[in-house]
Amino acid sequence: MAIRMPRIIKKSSTGGDVPKGHFVVYIGEKQKKRFVIPISFLSQPLFQDLLSQAEEEFGFDHPMGGVTIPCSEDFFVDLTSCLRK
Repeated sequence: MAIRMPRIIKKSSTGGDVPKGHFVVYIGEKQKKRFVIPISFLSQPLFQDLLSQAEEEFGFDHPMGGVTIPCSEDFFVDLTSCLRK
């Protein structure tokens, strides 16, 4: 998975509203919500587990320019709150 991360970051950081050191993910099971999160999350084991699930379900070719993660928005917000501490 580490080999693919630079490609993910480059592809999802092309938008003008994404600050340096961040990337875009889309969260949700039915309706997708866009989140801009720090690249430092990529080194966190819990976030890596979510990326593995995303790869299994969606692959890493996303026409919207970000990674789609198959979890509820509430779960993602709770997880990112923990990772920010």
